Amino acid sequence: MVDCREGLSMEMASRVEIDEEDSDNNKGSMWDLEQKLDQPMEEEAGRLRNMYREKKFSSLLLLRLAFQSLGVVYGDLGTSPLYVFYNTFPRGIADPEDVVGALSLIIYSLTLIPLLKYVFIVCKANDNGQGGTFALYSLLCRHAKVKTIPNQHRTDEELTTYSRSTFHEQSFAAKTKRWLERRAFRRNALLILVLVGTCMVIGDGILTPAISVLSAAGGIKVDHPNLSNDVVIVVAVVILVGLFSMQHYGTDKVGWLFAPIVLLWFLLIGGIGIFNIWKYDSSVLKAFSPVYIYRYFKRGGKDGWTSLGGIMLSITGTEALFADLTHFPVSAVQIAFTVVVFPCLLLAYSGQAAYLMKNTHHVNDAFYRSIPDSIYWPVFIVATAAAVVASQATISATFSIIKQALALGCFPRVKVVHTSKKFLGQIYIPDINWILMILCICVTAGFKNQSQIGNAYGTAVVIVMLVTTLLMTLIMILVWRCHWIIVVVFTGLSLVVECTYLFAVLFKVDQGGWVPLVIAAAFLVIMYVWHYGTVKRYEFEMHSKVSMAWIVGLGPSLGLVRVPGIGLVYTELASGVPHIFSHFVTNLPAIHSVVVFVCVKYLPVYTVPEEERFLVKRIGPKNFHMFRCVARYGYKDLHKKDEEFEKKLFDNLFLFVRLESMMEGCSDSDDYSLYGQQQQQTQRSRDALLLNDNNANGGSNNNAHQTTTTFSYASSTSITDPANFCTMDSIVPIKSPSRGNMITVGSSGQTSSLTTEVGELEFLTGCRDAGVVHILGNTVVRASRDSRFYKKIAVDYIYAFLRKICRENSVIFNVPHESLLNVGQIFYV
Repeated sequence: MVDCREGLSMEMASRVEIDEEDSDNNKGSMWDLEQKLDQPMEEEAGRLRNMYREKKFSSLLLLRLAFQSLGVVYGDLGTSPLYVFYNTFPRGIADPEDVVGALSLIIYSLTLIPLLKYVFIVCKANDNGQGGTFALYSLLCRHAKVKTIPNQHRTDEELTTYSRSTFHEQSFAAKTKRWLERRAFRRNALLILVLVGTCMVIGDGILTPAISVLSAAGGIKVDHPNLSNDVVIVVAVVILVGLFSMQHYGTDKVGWLFAPIVLLWFLLIGGIGIFNIWKYDSSVLKAFSPVYIYRYFKRGGKDGWTSLGGIMLSITGTEALFADLTHFPVSAVQIAFTVVVFPCLLLAYSGQAAYLMKNTHHVNDAFYRSIPDSIYWPVFIVATAAAVVASQATISATFSIIKQALALGCFPRVKVVHTSKKFLGQIYIPDINWILMILCICVTAGFKNQSQIGNAYGTAVVIVMLVTTLLMTLIMILVWRCHWIIVVVFTGLSLVVECTYLFAVLFKVDQGGWVPLVIAAAFLVIMYVWHYGTVKRYEFEMHSKVSMAWIVGLGPSLGLVRVPGIGLVYTELASGVPHIFSHFVTNLPAIHSVVVFVCVKYLPVYTVPEEERFLVKRIGPKNFHMFRCVARYGYKDLHKKDEEFEKKLFDNLFLFVRLESMMEGCSDSDDYSLYGQQQQQTQRSRDALLLNDNNANGGSNNNAHQTTTTFSYASSTSITDPANFCTMDSIVPIKSPSRGNMITVGSSGQTSSLTTEVGELEFLTGCRDAGVVHILGNTVVRASRDSRFYKKIAVDYIYAFLRKICRENSVIFNVPHESLLNVGQIFYV
């Protein structure tokens, strides 16, 4: 039930009738004119208060998703036993007691970081089920003004998915918020931190397939020691090409295909671990005591310290676990980890340690050597398949995090394919998929050694974890409002563990650790330059927008010939007339009868409910026929094809016109409802409509029938009763938009309001039928002459190149070529 006192979800402040006398009175008062004619969207604009709630999953569906998550989320963590001990002891094992110390480090690393930190704490910081560094950033953007593109408005904060809270002025959270907002440098530093974490996740997406598949394929040499290493590399490359070629089938299908393989893999390594503990040395279970960690470092010295780079590989895939939350609910991921993944991994590492206690010289291929001969080849096949699955986890995470970066203006426009109708978070990005495949093959063929790839992998993983820790600290302060002691404990423990690992992997930067740094640096340059260009383009739009006083001064015809049709002018501005419009009207002799300024913007929320997506308002007087429509999306939302987008836009435009006409006679004291009117009143109002329209058209039945049909079309936008209007006793002159004549309204304002509304709806429908033209600005950004050389390189070469190869807006909106009109303009930064 929606009543007039709640605004009927539409903003009516712009309904200002201006005649010649008013124009004279307002001369010299440009600010007042701007406020009257083009006010920002009010909080009731375009909103229907229908609270959005996350879908609740049944127990059966939750178990099914937990099973599927094994095939997408946990492959990377699950295949770590293939290469951890080899990378921990690349020079061999000097003392069997070192094996117990290394096992103790592995046990506590798995417990502290994946289990306690990520599964039970970091996963709770998801943005309504969305994980990854950008999900944390979007949470922070809603609780503090740290977003560097200032295109948000306070109406965005009224969205049902825009969850945020207020702070007490003197609270620690409020002080932290003010500290972040005070300097632009701090906001940029936060963005760069997020981009670094994102780039490292992309690096994981390249290194994980390389090391996992190469390690699995290396099992061939255990049974055939004389086999050339080049054969192993060729096998690994063939497997990688097959893996990346399967991505277009989507996470849902790939998950169903891979989940049984991963479940079988975990059961196998857990079972083999139990067998090895029983057969070789059950004393390795004493590694559950942390005392052996102290003894390990005391005995190993610097070598023990640098071996942490190998231990680090036991928790690789943890960040992918968090980023892949977009594909599955948190509870499903938690169930899968605690019930299957964690216990099986502990058993697998303990079993390998027990085998190495008796066979220290087999450390180079400890996993395959520890397999009983009778099941060697079946396990090898499952291991190879599981390595392929391991790659799937980071590939899916890379897709998810790039989609988030794309929505927040931090990545060039690429094609995003949604592969599931049930779960919108399951996506496939073709361009990124093939780039990852090429880089992954280059890494595999270039290194030819899983030890060096392992060093690179550890560097990427630990940096991502550090970024997550720093962001989580802000989340705990600003979002969760935790006590400062809890924040200090969490941050302190996380930094102690992760900084220890960081210093260990820094010793191996020259042994392969430089690879993720180079990859991350390349992606960081691309993302930051694109974001810089996006911000500058928005600032240019803001500073060069046209004054409404100039528009009003042109008159209803805008100083041009108004030709039949609707012009959709796309702009990044949510208020104000864009510069491309003035550029258009000063260079062409005609403009369409109806002009709609369309702003499509992404908000730092995971989704915008359909009923809250569009904001519509009128710009200027009614006879100008100018409107604004703001379409808001979250970073998980699927941008519909142009046919649906255009239809929804016009549906909301017609709805706005109807509600605007309805509300003209409503006062705040009216107890009025849009829904639930009695059928008798409906019929009476329809009869009044037909009678009035007949009178206006000289009693023509054909015209009356045509009007009724048009009205029926407009009422298909979820308005069940087309004739619910408030009465108005005064006499008001209203100009009919379709005919241009004056209609005198008598004591029944309801009938004239209805006639006016139908007239404008008929006019809009006729214009739409005459043709819709999409007017897009083709903005060229260039560095000014006095810019520094690095700025010229970034803007004139890198940004220009990215603009050239990325998808055009017309492609994203699926605008037909014959309906597209590009308006070019150049600006210097």
